This record gives sequence, C-alpha cells and structure tokens, in this order.
Amino acid sequence: MVSKKSRSEVRVKKHNRLRNHLSGTTECPRLAVFRSNNHMYAQIIDDTVGKTLVSASTNEPEAKKALEKTNNVEAAAYVGKVIAERAIEKGIKEVVYDRGGFIYQGKVQALADAAREAGLEF
Repeated sequence: MVSKKSRSEVRVKKHNRLRNHLSGTTECPRLAVFRSNNHMYAQIIDDTVGKTLVSASTNEPEAKKALEKTNNVEAAAYVGKVIAERAIEKGIKEVVYDRGGFIYQGKVQALADAAREAGLEF
C-alpha cells in the first residue's frame, strides 16, 4: 500500500522544485510568500547573501489594527500593498515572485496583485 503524503509535504516538495529555478539577486531579489491558517507573511530576500531585506505580515500590530480578520483575501492584499511600499522605500522596484509551493489563486494571487498595483514589478 502506498502511503499518502500530507498537503504540507506536497507543498514543500513543490517549493523545492520552484527554488531550483528561482533565486533572488541583489538587483532582483525574491519575494517569498508563506500562508498559514491564521496569517500571511511576505519577505523580500537577497539569496546571494542570504539576507531578508524587507518583510511584512498580518501578525504585525499595525495590520491587526487595520484588519478585522488576518486570514482572508483582504488581509493578503493588505500585506502585498505594505511589502511593496516598504520595498520601494528601500529602492527595490523589481522582484522575482516565489509563491512558496502554494497554488496561485485566492490569497497568494491577491498578495501578488496588490504588490503589482503598489508599484513592484515581477
């Protein structure tokens, strides 16, 4: 009998496959997204030095004040807008989008669309 992999194991495997092709550089860092059951997290990472340049999440106090719920599409769009604003302040305009093995729909797509609208290019 073949054992079934959990959803998170499948996601990690997909993410590892994606990471073989995606890498953030100093000129074009990687926008990594993680979604848990309760929160959304986004980081802009320079993989050449292994450093997080900018981050945003629904777990921050400002986000909790601005949002009713932290696990819906509206919250994901808020994180996308915030991460784009912070990146532009640091002089980052172009990124590579790393969806983290998650399917590109719903919250993951809302975050990407909001970041694009706020001025990030990918």
